[in-house]
Amino acid sequence: MLAVFSGGVVEVPAELVAAGSRTPSPKTRASELVGRFLGASEPAVSVQLGDLGHLAYSHTNQALLRPRSFAAKDEVFCLFEGVLDNLGRLSQQHGLSTKGANEVLLVIEAYKTLRDRAPYPASFMLAQLTGSYAFVLFDKSTNSLLVASVSGRLGKAVVQ
Repeated sequence: MLAVFSGGVVEVPAELVAAGSRTPSPKTRASELVGRFLGASEPAVSVQLGDLGHLAYSHTNQALLRPRSFAAKDEVFCLFEGVLDNLGRLSQQHGLSTKGANEVLLVIEAYKTLRDRAPYPASFMLAQLTGSYAFVLFDKSTNSLLVASVSGRLGKAVVQ
């Protein structure tokens, strides 16, 4: 999975700026990074979000128990890799059809529910998700980025 966003969406991590300034070669442009990824990962799916960013993924070298998927709904775009152990229960809780529900759609719906109706930050939904997964969620309507990576009980979440 690859997600590249402009500085208008997210600040560049200081570690990347410092590492980039120590190298004699010029910085790699976002379009070049995406092009390299797509060339090395054929076939691949990519979505350009205007000048805000770019999302891409491929099933190349995909682990059997960590499938990758993409979905977009109501200007919320999500790349998802992995599985949720509580998908059935959460699908019912968020009113999704159990036949058509998958992890990426559930993450979008859970995010939208908390963003629109609850007095909690959108990142609060991470406490509800059980499993081994990683995702990048971009809400174009609010220019918000939510990134999470959880492997079993250990995990990291980054909220922007």
